Amino acid sequence: MEALVEGTGERGTDLAVKGEAAIKPEFLTTKEKFHGFLDSEWQGYRGDEANENYKVDEAKETSVEEPEPKKLKVDPEDGKIAGKPEGKRLRGQNKSRPHTKPTTYEEKRLCLSVVQNRECIFGAKCHFSHNAAEYMASKPADIGESCYIYDTFGKCAFGLTCRFAKAHTTPDFKTLEKEDLVKAYEGRSVVKNSLNKDLQNRLRKHSVTFKKSAEYLKTLSSNKDKSQKHGNAEVSADPKAEKQDVSTEVQASPDKQTQVKTVGPLTDADVIKLRPSEKKQVDFRDKLYLAPLTTCGNLPFRRVCKRFGADITCGEMAMCTNLLQGQQSEWALLKRHESEDLFGVQVEGCFPDTMTRCAELINSYTDVDFVDVNSGCPIDLVYKKGGGCGLMTRTRKFEQIVKGMNYVLDVPLTVKIRTGVHEKSSIAHKLIPEMKNWGVSMITLHGRSREQRYTKLADWDYINTCANLANPVPLFGNGDILSYEDAMKARETGVSGIMIARFELFMHLQ
Repeated sequence: MEALVEGTGERGTDLAVKGEAAIKPEFLTTKEKFHGFLDSEWQGYRGDEANENYKVDEAKETSVEEPEPKKLKVDPEDGKIAGKPEGKRLRGQNKSRPHTKPTTYEEKRLCLSVVQNRECIFGAKCHFSHNAAEYMASKPADIGESCYIYDTFGKCAFGLTCRFAKAHTTPDFKTLEKEDLVKAYEGRSVVKNSLNKDLQNRLRKHSVTFKKSAEYLKTLSSNKDKSQKHGNAEVSADPKAEKQDVSTEVQASPDKQTQVKTVGPLTDADVIKLRPSEKKQVDFRDKLYLAPLTTCGNLPFRRVCKRFGADITCGEMAMCTNLLQGQQSEWALLKRHESEDLFGVQVEGCFPDTMTRCAELINSYTDVDFVDVNSGCPIDLVYKKGGGCGLMTRTRKFEQIVKGMNYVLDVPLTVKIRTGVHEKSSIAHKLIPEMKNWGVSMITLHGRSREQRYTKLADWDYINTCANLANPVPLFGNGDILSYEDAMKARETGVSGIMIARFELFMHLQ
């Protein structure tokens, strides 16, 4: 405090300590004024002459003045602040705009029991209306004359609450049905791969068993222990011991058939292992592949593209951990429409255990034609934890993931990759020969690196080189197919097919 008072410290108004800046004039005061300011606080500014003089002197010496308070507009008629609701403060922008909730047009909502034509389980305690006549009288006018659901399936599940209700409602407020169409769709599932509550609860309680995954992961742990054992100890000179280790490794390997002790009659599944050649085969060659577009390639979008000529469709990228946790939003990415005759799902993960279990889960509880491993996603959220493009630099983990998923799947396994992580360091040509030995059924190559993301041109010369290396495994090319001419030019290369992410092209490629 002494440093702020004139003449009481080593620093004054004119001189300053070497290396320190001088205090600005507006922050300087005197000892008397400072004590007067302290006295004014406890005196409460009672309006005495000393305080008034202090205020005037301080106002003259202070160069920074307080800004004037903001003046609010007052309505001259009632004297209230214009635009301000009663008892509320104005915050943000457009807070007073009219906003109507979707259900506000229903003054009294109709009970679901009336719509489904059943008895209400709540009885007199139900908060909703059971009078169909009153509900229809208060309901706004229909927005159309025909109901698409009723015309297609013969029955509208929304009943009286449908915005096209008059198309399937009798004068006495009964819902009509077309018996021929109802019988045609009876027992027919238009959308498959939905998550039922029983499976969801079992996944959340970790009560779903993964037998095949456990077998494969056991071999990984045993091989890891053996490598550590051989690395720490000297090699045994006893040939009997070496023979015993080899026999143990053969029994632990999932690729070798082991004799399992069973109880009861044996079946073919007990003694015969499904060979890779006996798995379900998919002919990918000369097909038009719709790219699995994240946040865009949902089921309605794929239905439209299928109508315009897409041959192969694939669901959006799904996180394997979210699928194993039974998340409804993630399982929605696996849904399949009946019009998708060649459909696959794409999963993302970075560890062999979760990816293998996820593949077994998909194999057991969904209907798909193939499973795709995303090893080309460039976003940081996926790459930094080792997934997506990160798998291309973690060859050992990548191999374990592919072999593990192949072991538990009864359908082909495909892989989607990029040219590499860095723009000037392509590594796809090194991985493709190894992936052929891993058992991959198809490879999709995006002609850009992770560093490029979606900028610059895709390298189709490099894609052509990789296609020759991948033979006889089909390789699809992807990137910069913006027109019909681009698609035809891409088909002239050595690729087996092309993957397109541009919706407008499907109507021209037929």
